Amino acid sequence: MGKTLFHKVWEDHAVRKLPNGQTQLFIGTHLIHEVTSPQAFGMLRDLGLTVKYPSRTFATVDHIVPTNELVEPYSDPLAQAMIEALRKNTKESGITFFDTNTGKQGVVHIVGPEQGITQPGTTIACGDSHTATHGAFGAIAFGIGTSQVRDVLATQTMALSPLKVRRINVDGKLAPGVYAKDVILHIIRLLGVNGGIGFAYEYGGEVFDNFSMEERMTVCNMSIEGGARCGYVNPDQKTFDYLKGRPYSPNGAKWEDAVKKWKSYASDKDAIYDDVVNIKAEDIKPTVTWGINPGQAVFIDENLPLLEELEGSDRATAAEAYEHMSLTPGAPIRGTKIDVAFIGSCTNGRLSDLDEVAKYLKGKHVAPGVTAICVPGSQVVAKIAEEKGLDKVFREAGFEWRGAGCSMCLAMNPDKLKGNQLSASSSNRNFKGRQGSPTGRTILMSPVMVAAAAVTGEVSDAREVFGFAETVSA
Repeated sequence: MGKTLFHKVWEDHAVRKLPNGQTQLFIGTHLIHEVTSPQAFGMLRDLGLTVKYPSRTFATVDHIVPTNELVEPYSDPLAQAMIEALRKNTKESGITFFDTNTGKQGVVHIVGPEQGITQPGTTIACGDSHTATHGAFGAIAFGIGTSQVRDVLATQTMALSPLKVRRINVDGKLAPGVYAKDVILHIIRLLGVNGGIGFAYEYGGEVFDNFSMEERMTVCNMSIEGGARCGYVNPDQKTFDYLKGRPYSPNGAKWEDAVKKWKSYASDKDAIYDDVVNIKAEDIKPTVTWGINPGQAVFIDENLPLLEELEGSDRATAAEAYEHMSLTPGAPIRGTKIDVAFIGSCTNGRLSDLDEVAKYLKGKHVAPGVTAICVPGSQVVAKIAEEKGLDKVFREAGFEWRGAGCSMCLAMNPDKLKGNQLSASSSNRNFKGRQGSPTGRTILMSPVMVAAAAVTGEVSDAREVFGFAETVSA
């Protein structure tokens, strides 16, 4: 019987079966940042332990780093203290740290792949819920809590329960103006925010075969928003081409050996899945959220659901969402006024996102009264984007061009909504208070849809705003 990639990687990294039924799993790569690691290092010191394999741990600073204040000391003393703690901990432990002066700093889930640290067939852990991003390379990647960060630092292992595997096929061809972000929002809408509990999601089909690595990362990134513990795409030639020549990729004679091994991890053709979901690409349209979780979403040309159409807890959650968002059941989402437009985050702060937006933003301008921010996901992304002149396009359109970081995704930095401002956001969560204000409101969408909302001042169909079909065929 064939095996899935998940089962192959799991078996390859299993150290032993624990008495409670969990597996002690070896973690090949540990990624850390300034928010969830200080307490873990403190616990290690209290226990008299050291970092077991410092060469397998990589650090960067992303959550708290200001994006509009690039010189230290930062005005926020807590942010300054956290970055200094990370410097101290990584120096004492011999851990590679992509600090702000290295030219490699950025959001941890963007830095790992672009440095070639993220590789197929590996296990990856990070104290951040969107670690599933790395599954785009055929890695099994888990977001973990602070106590597990401690465990991985001390032992390079952690205890995990096995998962079922759900294969999600998206076949056919996406229409112009439909992006990877629309695909994952559609999947979460269909399967629910709790639909993936107990599962690893394997994404496949024509759409994923044709997706770039960056598009695959966007989808895997939000697996956790659908309840899945991790998500992945089987490695293929596109994966290997992306990794070749990157700083931490194997080189020389080791490259061919690595590719041969990576290929062996792909799911077998006769692999048995616990569940299979089939979706037609042609059924997906530009999708936006309307509520307080990523599953509360509609196509841009749909009206919001009526409460009487929903059942049980969905109706109660919807009622809470409508009150928080100040939206009306049955009304169209299109035309909803926005205050802030945010392009960035580990979901959509990559070079391809900025490239795609700049293509349509050129010659347009942000609507009066709208604050528009573009935050490159890493210093590498920012450097390449500036060499291509993308920063000029964004600035001329009225966007603020910031330094690399998580920015207004989690808002653990000065980039926050004020009061009940409504944000059109390319990030991954629309929970209450997520973007820094308890009454702030977030509508998730693709970066191009954010740009359309920015120039019109309201939630809009980017295909109409940018004359999409004509532009694409030109």
